[in-house]
Amino acid sequence: MEIALWIVAGIAALLFLAAGAMKALQPKEKLATSMGWVDDFSASQVKLIGIAEVLGAVALVLPPIVGIAPILVPISATAVAVLMVGAIVVHARRGEKQVIPVNVVLLLLALFVAVGRFFVEPF
Repeated sequence: MEIALWIVAGIAALLFLAAGAMKALQPKEKLATSMGWVDDFSASQVKLIGIAEVLGAVALVLPPIVGIAPILVPISATAVAVLMVGAIVVHARRGEKQVIPVNVVLLLLALFVAVGRFFVEPF
């Protein structure tokens, strides 16, 4: 189970890092060409979502590697799971059904890490 948790946390971290960096570093106008949902948010809100995803990604793997505050792993997994619930709600409200499965997969990955690190195989 330990190996599975590391693999899932690593995959989730890479996915959240890529998605978050894109939102945090690209202007809202450029994102709007492929992400219609950004029209519902201000530029600073989109950047904040991206920064939250990047920080969540880092906190999924870095604390146990450096041996400092590994409790941050399940906490950050829970936080990014909450972000994904919000993403699912936004996409459902906008009728963007084709994007929801990606958010559901990310939600399930985050929940697997959160439950695994809180209860099954804590550090």
